[in-house]
Parts: sequence; structure tokens; C-alpha cells
Amino acid sequence: MEDHQLKSAIEALVFSSGNPLSLDRIKGVFEEATAGQIEEQVRLLQQEYIDRGSGLMLAEVAGGYQLATRPEHFEWIRKFKTVKTTTRLSKPALETLAIVAYKQPITRSEVEAIRGVNIGGIMRNLMERRLVKIVGKKDVPGKPMMYGTTQEFLQYFGLNDLSALPTLKEFQELEAGEEVMEEVPLVEGENSDTSSSEDAALDEALSPEAAEPDTLTAASTEENVSG
Repeated sequence: MEDHQLKSAIEALVFSSGNPLSLDRIKGVFEEATAGQIEEQVRLLQQEYIDRGSGLMLAEVAGGYQLATRPEHFEWIRKFKTVKTTTRLSKPALETLAIVAYKQPITRSEVEAIRGVNIGGIMRNLMERRLVKIVGKKDVPGKPMMYGTTQEFLQYFGLNDLSALPTLKEFQELEAGEEVMEEVPLVEGENSDTSSSEDAALDEALSPEAAEPDTLTAASTEENVSG
């Protein structure tokens, strides 16, 4: 197969896939091509989109490659496409997700200790969206479940791996939703709305200085098959 044919075929393959394709996955389709040839054609394809000022780009996401719209066109896409509020994440959900992402593996009670509220409903929602999954049990009395992020989490936020994690503020800018998910205060009568002081406390809890080195795990490149 000629190089230009390989490049065209790779483009078609990436376009038809709903998920990011790794170089190994692409190599599995084009067995006659070397890994070096495939990598070179992917690089050339990325450059072609840039050179012609395309509204699309071949993005490196979640350990693979995926066609995506360019960030500068977001406003036009938002005007064109009506997004239901139920597809977005609320600020409490984003804060919970940020804690899980930075502190994983982490138990529900540990997240609640940081947030100061019951997150049962929010955690279920995040798991239903396949953004969070159970990654094991903590070796303490009661053996509570520990949670971590998924491949879908990386795709959702357009991240290649966990080293590219945004700050809490950037999380909120990436997904500024209006969805309301029930949040039960741990102390009766306590206001569940997150104030600016709570935001500051959460930022401090998620700061690099506060994070324990062994709690940050590398993004799994295996496909997430758990609920």
C-alpha cells in the first residue's frame, strides 16, 4: 500500500471509530505496514488538518487518536447544537470528580470528608456516566470501595492522560453546566451551596502540596469495561 493510500485509510478508520484509536490498534488493521509508517502518516495527517485551516483536528486523546472539532469553534457549535442540561455536570459533580481524579484511588467517605457533604447520589451519577469506576477495596476495617477515573473521563475532557489534569477552575470552565443533582449536607440544616470560601478550601485540598505522591495513578490504557 502506498503512503498516501495508507494515510487516507487511517483517516477513514479514525473517522468511523467512535473512540480514540491507539497506534497499536491501527497497526492491527494494517498488518502490512510498519509501526513507523503508521506513526509517520498519522503525523502527516495531523499536519494536513492544520495546514488547510480545517475546522477539525486529529487530536491525541486517552492514549489514541480521534477526530475532533477545533476549540476555537466551540461557540459556533454551541449555537448550532442545543445541548440538554441533563448531559452536563453540575458544579458539585465537577468538584467531586476533580477530587476523585486528583486523589485516586479514594473512598467515598474520604471524598465526603473533603467536600463536607453526602455524595452518594453524585457518585452514582458519575458512575452511570462512566466517568468514575470502582478500582478496588481499601485494606482497612470494612474494606470500603475505592474509586478512580475511567478512559471515558479522559475522552470527556479531551485529556491524553492524568498528567494533563486541569485545575478545579479549569474543570468548571471545561464543563459549565446547569444540571441540578441532589446533594445532602452531612450536618442537618447546613447550606449545601458551595461558597467562595469552600472553593478556596477545595483548591487547597487539591493542590500539589496536599496530594500524596502515591495516590496519583497513571491513566489505564486498557478499555474500561466496568460499570
